[in-house]
Amino acid sequence: MRKVLGLVVVLAALAALPLLSGHSDEPKKDRIGDLMKRKLENSQKVLEGLALNDFDKIAHHAEELLTISKEAEWKVIKTPQYEIHSNDFRRTADGLIKDAKDKNLDGAALNYVELTLTCIKCHKHVRETRRTSLDLPPGPRS
Repeated sequence: MRKVLGLVVVLAALAALPLLSGHSDEPKKDRIGDLMKRKLENSQKVLEGLALNDFDKIAHHAEELLTISKEAEWKVIKTPQYEIHSNDFRRTADGLIKDAKDKNLDGAALNYVELTLTCIKCHKHVRETRRTSLDLPPGPRS
């Protein structure tokens, strides 16, 4: 009876291990959703900084956007076009940071618009790519 009870305790402990590991077992979709939410929040803060002429806020949140874009979950799909969009996003965020540090409101505003357009183009690409892959007939894919 003790052996059975000991085995149950060991199995229960092993079953509980994934619960202790935090984000590593969180579904990838949830992590991507969290990342996109952070991206949206920081984008909104950049816009707020632009409206208030607050260059420190613009620079800080543009730097956050750049950091977010370097996280592993950022890479949603593996296509050349996705890489182009990601690189454009980072380049534009860099420009936004530079303009904020130079106190160039017009340049920062233009980079913010370009950053937003890059997001829209990328999200459109991801939706179209996923929709196309769902339309493929079942079978081996390379």
